[in-house]
Parts: sequence; structure tokens; C-alpha cells
Amino acid sequence: MDWKTAGPPYGRPIGGNRLKTHDFYYELPQELIAQTPLEQRDSSRLLVLNRKDGSVAHRHFHDILNYLRPGDCLVLNNSRVLPARLLGRRATGGAVELLLLKDSGNDSWECLTKPGRKTPVGTELSFGDGLLTATVVAAKEDGNKLVQFHYTGIFLEILEQLGKMPLPPYIKEELQDQERYQTVYSKINGSAAAPTAGLHFTPELLAAIEQKGISLAWVTLHVGLGTFRPVKAEEITAHHMHAEFCMLSRQSAELLNRTRAAGGRIVCVGTTSCRTIESFAAEDGSFTEKSGWTDIFIYPGYRFKAMDALITNFHLPESTLIMLVSAFAGRERVLNAYKIAVEERYRFFSFGDAMLIE
Repeated sequence: MDWKTAGPPYGRPIGGNRLKTHDFYYELPQELIAQTPLEQRDSSRLLVLNRKDGSVAHRHFHDILNYLRPGDCLVLNNSRVLPARLLGRRATGGAVELLLLKDSGNDSWECLTKPGRKTPVGTELSFGDGLLTATVVAAKEDGNKLVQFHYTGIFLEILEQLGKMPLPPYIKEELQDQERYQTVYSKINGSAAAPTAGLHFTPELLAAIEQKGISLAWVTLHVGLGTFRPVKAEEITAHHMHAEFCMLSRQSAELLNRTRAAGGRIVCVGTTSCRTIESFAAEDGSFTEKSGWTDIFIYPGYRFKAMDALITNFHLPESTLIMLVSAFAGRERVLNAYKIAVEERYRFFSFGDAMLIE
């Protein structure tokens, strides 16, 4: 079943006009884009934004424990990033780079190939001195290629051995420890990018959170590279979201329902967890076990059905993610908080600092 849902039909007007992509722009000095993770995951800074009055507080991530209440439920995305970047050679001897995007079954994957024009249908590829070989078998309309892999053994084990993490384009430094682009609770392989709000948690912090009486609900959303796709449309309503596969188990659905019935808050860790539960929630905010594809686009004007608070990182200007955060806390308050974060020299994006919006 190709289950999808969409956001609201139109944005909330600003000054009589519909929302424009540029309404979500802010100035960011390049040196504030974090290039490497901090040595200690939960030592990152935490900006706390009160969405009712717009007030801002400055903390550290381990202080999140003070903002969570017994009876709350944290929703965490347990998707694991595939080391989906393969560096190899063409049969002609030239270098090639593949980025695995989507498993098409029978050992074939939809891939982004570089250089694309030198990998036409029929091109033979080799990785790891022949440990893994491949053939380009089809070209897609969007320029991606369908690649058939050949190997002996287990594909994921070979990928773990040969592949590199598909870091976002704004990170220029090589990652020394690949596990630092995984959450400590990552479990189910399938993402092309990390659900980065979860990178701040340690096993010790999660244990302390549970000890305080806060539940953990696990969801899975496999993050696609479309998460980095810029919004090119002038009006945000003209932008179409990439579809991503997500899952909500019966156990997590029941836990979310119990939390809501008991008056606890549903606190999403990251925009991926938010998009998952908002996709699957019924109009009354209740849940049942579900899985499928979602292309939900959340921007100002959207009515949240389930999420009460959000832990998130700082997002790119004019991105769908800053639009989602603005839908939850208000565009002006979010942009003001980002302005303060820049002034206070917070670290931005995937390896950067975090926000709690409550």
C-alpha cells in the first residue's frame, strides 16, 4: 500500500500574501556550521524556546531532564543510517562515486552516480578491489541510475566494510568515527541521513529519563536525501515533499494513547519523529499500528494533532524543516530564536546544538 498524506492546502497569509520561501530566510555565518561532533554527545548547548511567550533560555543538552515531566512520552526515531556512499572505479579506469538512495529489490538500488554522464546504462563498476561489483542497468528521468550489484555473502556486511557515511553537503570534514553519525539507539537500517536531534542522547541520559518516569516510544522513519533538497518554489505551497517510509508499532501506538489519556505530553525527538506521528495520528490524536509512505509537508497553518513539544536541531534557511518548526512555534518567534542563537554563537545543523520547543 502506498499510503501518503499531505499538509494543509495553503499557508497562513503574511501581510495579505501567502507564505514565500524567502519568509524563512536568516543570515548564518559559515563558521557556525558545525563540521565535527562534540566529544561528549550530551554536552551540546540547548536553546529552550517557550512557544507561548517567545522567551528563550540557554542550557546544555543534559539539562533536558529538568524540562521533561513524569508521565511524558519521548518519541524517538530508531532508523539507522546506511554507509551508503561507495567509492570505486569504472571498468574504463575512471573514478566513480555511488550514493545508494532506495532498495529496488533483487540486489538493485536506485543510486546517485558521480560523474553521472560517465555512467550510462551498461557501465561496469568495481568497489573494494572487486569485493563488490555492479552494472548500471537503467536511467531514471530525474538523472538517478538503477544499479545491479554482484557479490558473495551478505550485502549489508559488505556495505559496512566498504561504504562511507553520506554526510550532508555542508559538512566538509571527514568523519573519524562513523558511529557518531548514528544515534545510540539506532536499530533498523534504511536512512540516507541521520535523524540528527537524537545524536545528543547518551545511554546514561536515556536511562535517567526513564528512571524519572518518562516513557520512550519508538518509531521508524527512513530519512531520504530529499531532506536536503532546497525549496526552489517561490511560494512554499508549490513545493512537493519527497516520500519517506515510516512505521509505528502497536506497542508504540498504545503507549502514545495511554500518555495522551493520562494527560502526559508527547515530546518528539526530531522532525522525523514529528512527521511520523503527525502522518499516522487520527483527527482526534489517537493512534493505531501503521506503516507506509508519507510526504506530509508541515508549514504555518498546519494544525498539530499529536505533538506537544519538540526537541530539534537548528535547520537550514528556507528549508522545509525550519517551516515545520515555524508551524509549531510561530515563524516570528522561531526566526527571533535563530537570531539569538547566531548572536550567542550556537553551532548549527547536523553536528550542531539543539533546541527544545515547549
